[in-house]
Amino acid sequence: MSGCHDINEDARVYEKNNKILLMGNPNVGKSVFFSDMTGIHVVSSNYAGTTVTYTEGTLKLGDATYTLIDVPGTYSLEATSEAEAVAISFLNSKPVAVICVLDSTNLERNIKLGLELQKYNVPIVYALNLVDVAKRHGYEINVGLLSQELGAPVIPTVAVKGEGINELKEALKGILNLSRSGCSNCSSCPGCKGNELDIWDRAKEIADRVRIKVDGELSFLDRLGRSMVKPWPGIPIALLVIILSLGAIVGGGKALRATLLLPLVNKVLVPFFKNLFTLIVPEGILLNVLIGEYGIFVIGFEWIIALIFPYVFLFYVVFSFLEDSGVLPRLSVLFDNIMRKMGVQGGSMITILMGYGCAVPAIIGSRTATTKKERLIISTVVCFAVPCISQTGALISLFAGFSPLLLILMLLLSFVIMITVSGILGRVLKGTVDPMVIEIPNLLMPNAKAYGKKLMLRMKHFLVEAEVPMLLSIVIAALLKETGLLNYIAIYLEPIVSGWLGLPREAVIALILGIVRREMAVAPLLAIEGLTALQAFVGGTVALLYLPCLSVFGILSKEFNTKVALAIGCSTVVTAFVVAGLINQIAHLFI
Repeated sequence: MSGCHDINEDARVYEKNNKILLMGNPNVGKSVFFSDMTGIHVVSSNYAGTTVTYTEGTLKLGDATYTLIDVPGTYSLEATSEAEAVAISFLNSKPVAVICVLDSTNLERNIKLGLELQKYNVPIVYALNLVDVAKRHGYEINVGLLSQELGAPVIPTVAVKGEGINELKEALKGILNLSRSGCSNCSSCPGCKGNELDIWDRAKEIADRVRIKVDGELSFLDRLGRSMVKPWPGIPIALLVIILSLGAIVGGGKALRATLLLPLVNKVLVPFFKNLFTLIVPEGILLNVLIGEYGIFVIGFEWIIALIFPYVFLFYVVFSFLEDSGVLPRLSVLFDNIMRKMGVQGGSMITILMGYGCAVPAIIGSRTATTKKERLIISTVVCFAVPCISQTGALISLFAGFSPLLLILMLLLSFVIMITVSGILGRVLKGTVDPMVIEIPNLLMPNAKAYGKKLMLRMKHFLVEAEVPMLLSIVIAALLKETGLLNYIAIYLEPIVSGWLGLPREAVIALILGIVRREMAVAPLLAIEGLTALQAFVGGTVALLYLPCLSVFGILSKEFNTKVALAIGCSTVVTAFVVAGLINQIAHLFI
C-alpha cells in the first residue's frame, strides 16, 4: 500500500512491521527524500504545515522491503500540536529505524529534535540537508564530528539535486544490520547527555562545535529573501508579486482560453460529437441529453475544458512556484498585523491562500493552527468568502463580457465578507489565537524536476477529484432541462430568483448545480442570453457565498462534526441570498 493517509482513518499503520520513519522539522526537504527513495511523488512545499497527514510508501534496501513513512514535520516531541502527537505515536509503534533530516542552515534547532529522537531507542541515521545553501551563507559542517557528537551516521545531502541519497540508503542498511537496536541507555550515548531542561544547551554546544566559518557570498536570492521580510522593500515586493500572480492567472487564462481551448472545443470536439451522435442516436430526449442545449458533450467541453481548466492550470503553476521558492511564508510575516485584525495569525494566510485552489486542502491544512478557535475561523472564512480556482475561473469568464470593474468589485466584496465573518467569529467563539510561529525557509529557485512533478500531481488530483462531480452536475443539468423539471422548480423559486435577486428564471439551475460543485453555481449563468451587468454581479455574489460543495461539507463534518458543517452551510446560504438580494434591491433604487 502506498500514498497519503489520515491517521484517524488508518490506525493499522501502527501495527505494521519493518517501518522506517522519515522525520524532521518542517521545510527540511523530507518529502523530496521520500519521493526519491520510494518513487512515489508527493506534494512537497517550502513552508510549514504542508504534511499534516502521513505519507506511506515502499522502500527497497537490497533484498529487504520496508515501509517508509513520511511523518508530519515537527519542531519537538512535546505533543503540544497534532503533528507532534502523530510523530510520537509513530515513534511508539516500534519502527525499525528513523531517518532524521537536518537543515544545515538551522542546525541548532534541528539538532535539538535529533537529540529528542534518541530517547526512543530507535536506530537513527541523520541526513544533513541543504549543505550547499549553508556554504553559501558562509558555513561548513564538520560531518565527521557531528556524527561523533550524535553517536550515529550523518550523511551530507542536497535532496533537490539527488546528492547523497544513495549514501543515505547505504548508511540506513548499515544501521539496520547492526544487532543492537539503538541507544539502550540514554546517558551512554554521546548525543544524549543531560536531560530535557538542558537539551537546547546541548544542541547549541554541538552546533557551535561542528560549524566552521568559511568565506561565503550571498546570492541574489539570499539577499532578496532577507529583504522580503522587512516592511521596506518587503511590502512593495509582496504587492508586486500578488499583482504579477493575478495577471499571470487571469490574463494567461483568458489568452489560453481564447487562442487554444475555445477553438478546440467549438471547432473540433463539439462538432465531432454532434455529428457522431446525430448519426447513431434517434431524435428525442436521449439525443438532447447528449448534444442539446445542456448536452453532456456540449457544455461538458465548454465548461470543463474551455472555462475551468485554463485558470486551474495557471493557478497551480503560479501557486506551486510561490510555494517552492519560499515566497509564501514571507507574505505571512509581512501581513501578520492585518491577519491579526481578522482574528488569526499571519501563518494562517498560507492556509487561506490554499483555499483559492480548493477549500478541502485548506480546511485540512487548518490543522496546523494551534487552537480550535483559529481552525474554525480559517475554515469558515474559506467557506464563506474564498472562491476556489475553478469558481474564480468561471467568475472571470462571466464578467469578461462586461467591465473588468465587476471582477474588482467581486474581490473587494470577498475581502469585506472575509473580514466581517472573521471579526464576528473572533468575538463569538471562545478561546485564544496563539502568536505566529512560522518557518522562514531559504528563498530558492524551485528545482525544475520536483516542480514539474508537483504540478503534474496536482493537475491529476484536479482531474480525478473535480472532474467527476462536474460531469455529474452536467448530467443533472441535462436531465432537468430535457425532462421539464427545471421549469417546474423555477416556478416555485421564482419569488426568490426573479423577485428578490432579479435574475432570469433559468438561473435556478445554478442554485441546483452549485450544491454539487461551487463553480457550477456560476457556469450556467454563461449560457443565459441577455444577462445584464447587474444580474451577472448578483449571480456571482450568490455563487461566491453559496453552499460549500458536497466535498467541502464532507470534510467539515470529518474535521469538526456534522453540527458545525450544517451551521456553516446554512449560514452561507442565508448570507448569499441576503447580500445578493440587497445588492440587487439597492442597485435598482439608483437605476
